[in-house]
Amino acid sequence: METESEPYVRLATLRGLHQVVADLNTARSLADTLQTVADGIITGLGYELSAVNLVRPDGDLVVAAVAGSAGAEALMAGRVGSRVSWERRLAMADQWGSLRFIPYTEGWVLDNDDVPQWHTAGPAPRFPDEWHPMDRLFAPMYTAGAAGGELLGVISVDQPRNGRRPGAWGREALQMYAFQAAIAISNARLRANMQRALVRLEREQQALRASEESFRQAFEYAPSGMAIAEMGGDQHGRLHRTNDALCRLLGRPASQMRRYSFSDLVHPEDVGTLLRTSAEGGRAELRLARRDGTYVWVSLRNSVVADAADGPRYLLTHVEDIEERKRHELQLAHRASHDSLTGLPNSAELRARLSSRLCGTPPGGEPPVAAVAPYGGLDAFTEAEGGPFGQYGQHGQHGFGSEPGADYPPEYANDCAPDCATGEFGAEHSGTACGVGTYPGHVHAVAPDEDGEDDGTKGLAVLFCDLDGFKSINDRFGHHTGDAVLIEVARRLSNGVRDGDTVARLGGDEFVVLADGLGQADAEDLAVRLRNAIVPPIRVDGRAVRVGASFGIGWAGCGMSADEVLHSADQRMYVEKRSRAKAGRRAG
Repeated sequence: METESEPYVRLATLRGLHQVVADLNTARSLADTLQTVADGIITGLGYELSAVNLVRPDGDLVVAAVAGSAGAEALMAGRVGSRVSWERRLAMADQWGSLRFIPYTEGWVLDNDDVPQWHTAGPAPRFPDEWHPMDRLFAPMYTAGAAGGELLGVISVDQPRNGRRPGAWGREALQMYAFQAAIAISNARLRANMQRALVRLEREQQALRASEESFRQAFEYAPSGMAIAEMGGDQHGRLHRTNDALCRLLGRPASQMRRYSFSDLVHPEDVGTLLRTSAEGGRAELRLARRDGTYVWVSLRNSVVADAADGPRYLLTHVEDIEERKRHELQLAHRASHDSLTGLPNSAELRARLSSRLCGTPPGGEPPVAAVAPYGGLDAFTEAEGGPFGQYGQHGQHGFGSEPGADYPPEYANDCAPDCATGEFGAEHSGTACGVGTYPGHVHAVAPDEDGEDDGTKGLAVLFCDLDGFKSINDRFGHHTGDAVLIEVARRLSNGVRDGDTVARLGGDEFVVLADGLGQADAEDLAVRLRNAIVPPIRVDGRAVRVGASFGIGWAGCGMSADEVLHSADQRMYVEKRSRAKAGRRAG
């Protein structure tokens, strides 16, 4: 069953969707692309049966590919459904965004039309969202990627593996896949046309002019960007010719485009990607500069236009606008790594950020030791002065607000920013740190010395926060009030830290703050300030409620794992909670 608040389900869906979308670009022909589209529904989106109905030149739809059942393929493949029958289905269906759904209670009127189908009768559903064998779910594909374009085909799906009608997350994934499938099919047709044009260019001289005209039309009127660049000589890489679609995409006239090469237009961060792209059959996703100074995400695909006498002469580049896909990917990635209620990084993202700061080698080669700060500083909590939150310690330089591993060179990212998000907090782990070593320029995270006086050593502080009295608010006033309290606490915590620090929600009423460059006194002062920020009353629906907070301070050091660091801070939080009288931490 889909759970919108479960980040791991979302991350698994994102990974599966990413893989099947990537597979769409590996097919070499239109037939292979259509079959790959059908197979992707089975392997990546959790359905048992799928069919791709492609619009023919006469307007009718033919079943071009079937996946999931040999029997269904034998029954349906190659059969044709009239355009009228398909339009009737799409018109009468319930609209799920761009999807169309016909429940079994209404689909009986379609049993005798000419659209190929494999539906069979079955018992009534046992619960409201159970999938019925006569349910019909369609994902229309349009040439422009949206309902405003020309109908390209329809993906039919059946028999979800979980036996339920797809929820919001499953519907969005299917819509995104249909969007990308439409692009892949359009591109496959375009590639087929371009290949035919290139073959004609290799024919004898008497057919050359006809071949060039065919190529010119395919190039000029392609729906996506196309460019021809020089190969070899002093002008290597210089754009020789561009089509209208590419000029519109970049906001530059064709005369201006001839002054540039792609290396002049690529985003500085993507130069390496462009250089690593091979000349023949090379593919890359990168950003190109528009005339207004902004950048657009594109997919480049290169092929060589060969001259029979002199060898390769020109580089033909297909430029596809993928800005919308990149935006969806970023949205999905954010949902998978952030708490849906508060918008803070979730447990998985917290562990990834913490692990990206640690390596597997403890400073001085000593075995990993879970470091925990002394906690005397919080005894005087109620005497701490209020006021706005100022700077404490040195400003963090490790970018906890950025993506995991963002501080590391690409060649070390896999070693120093591994995925440590497996398992629930408190579960057993290997006891080893996620990073397996160091790399040039790495700064070890060192915990301050707890045995002696505070010598001013700065380290990576981990503050584990548990709200006091939150359960009573939930019990007395309901989850709506509880959610509002959590949102406000998250806001207050975020306002109380520096830009480079991380505030994350582990779940329930537990929060964690990562703050680098702090000494023992700095960390204790930060805990006091954050606790003072949480205590003031919170107004919800005209009612003032209060919660307290218990903080435990742990220190992260290289040679420790993320779970070890969080466990030590968690234990200190419970020590601090038990050290205070119940009345002293009671919420009101």
